[in-house]
Amino acid sequence: MKVYSKKVGLIVLALVSFIAANAAAKDGYRLWLRYDRITEHELVAQYKGHTTQLIIEEKAPAITAAKDELMEGLNGMLGEKISVKERGLKGGAIIIGTPEGSSIIRRLVSRTDIRLMGDEGYIIRSIVHDNHPVTLIAANRPVGVLYGAFHFLRLIQTRKPIDRLSITEAPRVQRRLLNHWDNLNGSVERGYAGNSIWKWDELPEKVDKRYKDYARANASIGINGTALNNVNSQAEILTDKYIKKAAKIADVLRPYGIHVYFSVKFSAPVEIGGLTTSDPLDPGVQKWWQEKAGEIYKKIPDFGGFLVKAYSEGQPGPQKYGRTHADGANMLAKALAPYGGIVMWRSFVYDLSIDSDRTKCAYLEFVPLDGKFNDNVLVQTKNGPVDFQPREPFNPLFGAMPKTPLMMELQITQEYTGQARHLVYLAPQWKEVLDSDTYAKGKDTTVAKIVDGSTEGHTLSGIAGVSGIGSDRNWSGHHFSQANWYAYGRLAWNPYLTSADIADEWIRMTWSNDPGVVNTIAKIMAGAWEACVDYMTPLGLHHLMAEGHHYGPGPDHVNPIRDDWSSTYYHKADQNGIGFNRSSTGTKGTGQYAEPLKTMWDLPQTCPEKYLLWFHHLPWTFPMSSGRTLWEEIDFRYNRGVDEVIVMQQDWASLKGKIDQERFDHVAERLAMQLENAREWRDVCIKYFGGFVEK
Repeated sequence: MKVYSKKVGLIVLALVSFIAANAAAKDGYRLWLRYDRITEHELVAQYKGHTTQLIIEEKAPAITAAKDELMEGLNGMLGEKISVKERGLKGGAIIIGTPEGSSIIRRLVSRTDIRLMGDEGYIIRSIVHDNHPVTLIAANRPVGVLYGAFHFLRLIQTRKPIDRLSITEAPRVQRRLLNHWDNLNGSVERGYAGNSIWKWDELPEKVDKRYKDYARANASIGINGTALNNVNSQAEILTDKYIKKAAKIADVLRPYGIHVYFSVKFSAPVEIGGLTTSDPLDPGVQKWWQEKAGEIYKKIPDFGGFLVKAYSEGQPGPQKYGRTHADGANMLAKALAPYGGIVMWRSFVYDLSIDSDRTKCAYLEFVPLDGKFNDNVLVQTKNGPVDFQPREPFNPLFGAMPKTPLMMELQITQEYTGQARHLVYLAPQWKEVLDSDTYAKGKDTTVAKIVDGSTEGHTLSGIAGVSGIGSDRNWSGHHFSQANWYAYGRLAWNPYLTSADIADEWIRMTWSNDPGVVNTIAKIMAGAWEACVDYMTPLGLHHLMAEGHHYGPGPDHVNPIRDDWSSTYYHKADQNGIGFNRSSTGTKGTGQYAEPLKTMWDLPQTCPEKYLLWFHHLPWTFPMSSGRTLWEEIDFRYNRGVDEVIVMQQDWASLKGKIDQERFDHVAERLAMQLENAREWRDVCIKYFGGFVEK
């Protein structure tokens, strides 16, 4: 009986483990780090021939993280545990390390490779060493080895050959951050995936194991920084209590090359420091910030720096004391400089007393300050001049401040693009902006080249993505919202990648390598953003969202406090026509762009139709390139957007039985919500705007 009970117990335990493992595999928690068994036998044989051993001589935390990831990934995908040694080759091997920490790497890596890798880059080479096939993953610093390990695993996950590798990679942008708009009470501003993953009430005593998985996911796509708290900051983040809590998070993220940053409130010296002023030129204020920086770095030695939202939407700033953005940023930068920290000062300001056109305000405030910021200051600028709309032209600050490094801010969380209910792949939106030619220094001065610093030779560069991460099991609320997190990281590393190539990687790592599944999902993703633009804000319309929550249409909304918080301010629909006149006959917003864009966008006949109503107020009968009138084109676009979602639904339905049921059902349910909301957008907007046409 005892023997029988023991066997039964083992069987039950194995069954429970199997069920638990499969449940975890289907809920989206693993993101794109799904190391499931490869079923193609010929590929398994090929991969195993190059991965029988892992040779490691050094024990830096990032090297250990790389070893652990390679072991988990290769064991999971190939079904055979590889051995780990410091030396002694037997069969195919992977050798990882740095020239400083590994004698083998020192012998095998050339001076040219060392130069090309830089601080965070890596090489992956297929070579023959001691008569054995060897895959070399080397970097100048341990974190580069970790990035290289993730790249190598990605090749196998996406079924790429690994027998003739000659890869050299280095990030194009230095500071690659997630900005969490997470509050200290656990809520998330513009969050659609549950509460904050940062459990401040449990820290520092209890450290959630999820932080490590967060670090793994970010390191796998090259993200190297995270601002832990909301840009609408609470001063308490700078108290000893929260610094100690943040230090525990930093300890978990550090082996994965991720630095923590704080969003800070400019009035903190008054709110928590007992001072009577926050004037950046006041010696007492300067001393307070210097001492605070020292306190932070004592507990978090690799702290990244401060993110600041100042003089915007109720947040205090230096203007209260008659000072400029540069005065405020430089005061903080001076406090952080001894420790290598930076300041990311947001340019999201729109004081209508400066100009009645909100899109012009940031340019008018910041361009006169070009060259006046300290060397460790980045001006963090949203991709467009309004606020993460479904489509905007690039922000005119890009190209207008050559002496100042501009850090692009993108929004991963889908505040204005259907939140976690709509399937909208945002990489094409971001690529449209990154690939836009500013003509600031002649042709081919793209936004990407300004952001990566290559246009002006800036030694400091950065990019930020407003996080969509929350406590939901699948991290992002919608399984396809994970794609935007992934795509952001890949573009932050290399803004010259294509959205299609990034989508292909993500699909294969997250869903399947079956060609039919890959092609169908790729088709859905490729058209999703343009569909969203069609059913929400076609032809350059913008900010038509419902007040407050920004989900669903609100073209008739009028805010009693501020004109520019009203939908009517942006579309200006009347009996005569629709659109915001930013041309030379209107607010002269086109004048903030360089030639030939200034002239091209100034005339409705030469302005791209995708930006037409952004820059022009036109009669309903204005002729479009399609042969339709403007009103007919608006009606057509809204209906086309709905039709595009119907096709997305049909394409997804064709995948039933080809992917796991749990995730299939989740996406199918969200697509039904998306179609319902797209129809609402169409019906509400056509009825509202049509009322002017009929008059």
